[in-house]
Amino acid sequence: MAKKKEEGKNLQELGYEEAYARLQRIVADMESEQITVDELSARLREAVKLLAICKQKLFDTEKEVQSILKGMEAE
Repeated sequence: MAKKKEEGKNLQELGYEEAYARLQRIVADMESEQITVDELSARLREAVKLLAICKQKLFDTEKEVQSILKGMEAE
């Protein structure tokens, strides 16, 4: 049931942890050859989107941390 709920969730709504976990599952499935040729392109497209989400969330977090640190220096 949790997997159904997760699959229905818009990728953009995923938090970093969820997106990274899904990306790891796709990679593991590919490495263990559990993805059929018919599924491969769709799963690869999903992996690319998940990777972009993870990168953006890390970038946004880094900017926020830098901003907080600059604010602390100003005090």
